[in-house]
Amino acid sequence: MYPVLGRLGGAAAALLLGVGVLLGGPAPAAATGAAAAVPPVAGNLKAYNVDGVYSAGVSSGGYMATQLHVAYSSTFKGSAAFASGPQYCAQNDLGKALNACMEVYQDLQLATLKQTTANWSAQGAIDDASGLSGDPVYVFSGSNDSTVERPVSTALNDYYRHFGANVLYNRSTTAGHAWISPLGPNACTATANPWINNCGFDAEREFLGHLLGSVSAPAAAPGGSLIRFDQNPYAPGGAANPISMDENGFVYVPTSCANGAACKVVVALHGCKQGYSYQGFGTQFIDKAYLNEYADTNRLIVLYPQAVPTTTLDNPNGCWNWWGYLGDSAYARHGGKQIETIMGMVRALGGTGSTPPPAGTLTLPSLDAEDGYIKAAGDGSGPAVGTLEDTYGLALGRGADGRFNRSMLSFDTGAVPAGKEITRAWVTLTRSSGSGDPWAGPAGNRLLVDVHTGCLGGCAVETGDWAAAATAAGAADIGPFASGSKASGNLSAAGLSAINRSGRTQVRLRFEQNQTATAYLFVNKDTQATLTVEYR
Repeated sequence: MYPVLGRLGGAAAALLLGVGVLLGGPAPAAATGAAAAVPPVAGNLKAYNVDGVYSAGVSSGGYMATQLHVAYSSTFKGSAAFASGPQYCAQNDLGKALNACMEVYQDLQLATLKQTTANWSAQGAIDDASGLSGDPVYVFSGSNDSTVERPVSTALNDYYRHFGANVLYNRSTTAGHAWISPLGPNACTATANPWINNCGFDAEREFLGHLLGSVSAPAAAPGGSLIRFDQNPYAPGGAANPISMDENGFVYVPTSCANGAACKVVVALHGCKQGYSYQGFGTQFIDKAYLNEYADTNRLIVLYPQAVPTTTLDNPNGCWNWWGYLGDSAYARHGGKQIETIMGMVRALGGTGSTPPPAGTLTLPSLDAEDGYIKAAGDGSGPAVGTLEDTYGLALGRGADGRFNRSMLSFDTGAVPAGKEITRAWVTLTRSSGSGDPWAGPAGNRLLVDVHTGCLGGCAVETGDWAAAATAAGAADIGPFASGSKASGNLSAAGLSAINRSGRTQVRLRFEQNQTATAYLFVNKDTQATLTVEYR
């Protein structure tokens, strides 16, 4: 990075401080329309009745929307991208990001990008690229956008058409570099804070109508709930900041979706400098994007993940990772840290889709005959095998008897093909019942996932399993959930290495700290827990 900074000189170096940056400047006079803000309330992601998932974004968020769609086309059924370019445009090269994927001093090598997608598809590094065929895609480029120039968006149009997508390309306005919305306070031609422009037409009706087939008229004002949730549990190692993501994320849930109606999920991705924690920007993108109004009348859950600036020169403007910052060379495919974090959120909402999983994925149910739980005193003394699995499920946390419960899961992982690299794995639980919040007392408590090669003792649950040393202790954690299903974070490298290619892998679930009062949950009474393994 630093040699490039020196080579480019002062003006370009300023631009380098946020590749894909939405350029700053004073805001012009406000256009018509005022956002009807919904005050956020603290909560958690939970599973809904989801029957489709889509992505949308602007600038760096447009690049991320495309990355999500291409990497996981078996989950995402379409995408909308404002002011951005084709998949893997930067090719993990900052110079290309600056000079080919924003301005066009260099050839962005569209043929190479298409071939890379085909290669990754064949290798299982992304979902089968044939899944893009027929998908609705919306591309927008304004004639006054000098940040991501018109030829870059045209290349995105050509890229998607090459893979058979049904593309609607709007290049008819004089827009600057911005998200387009009837609630935008800026004139159409502006490139200025808050980078939301009013161009005299309803871009949300246009792109949502293309993605969904048709849409009903928007609500006069949002009537659902805007939930602020913790993004940490979905990030590698349970920490969002190290991958330039905020601790705060948001999801808008209409009342109909909360009440069980079949709903679709739209993952809406802000651009650089538009994140919640960027210099007090707050919820302006969420309030003015004009998506919540359509969500109420079209049964859409809108997920608003949040990026955050780094304290270094890697990403000081809070852009999404579309050029490989912080050393994440997998940023545009399976294993990309931000992609996988967002996918964890989508899964938590129930948005796994009904299509078969991509090639190179196994979802293994736990072995009921070998699952169980153990209770013991806080120091591990007096362990005993729990007896209520058939009645309530597997116990975790502090029971009414004052003892602490840990649960064991067994998986037959011999089905993972020999010679394949395991790239990602996670455990999914389904809550059956419980009492209190075992994550809250003490505050910040974590439900940890220990992974062991083979069986800790015998494969059936036994008292020694409560304290036996595991191959990979704390390989992931599972965030709080009050109902439905919850996926763990991705297993650590040690956790992946502990997966046994020739037979059993055991997983122990335990809270990191003993609860200070009765607080517990039961999981997987009627359904088996699962271990999902991706490989290439």
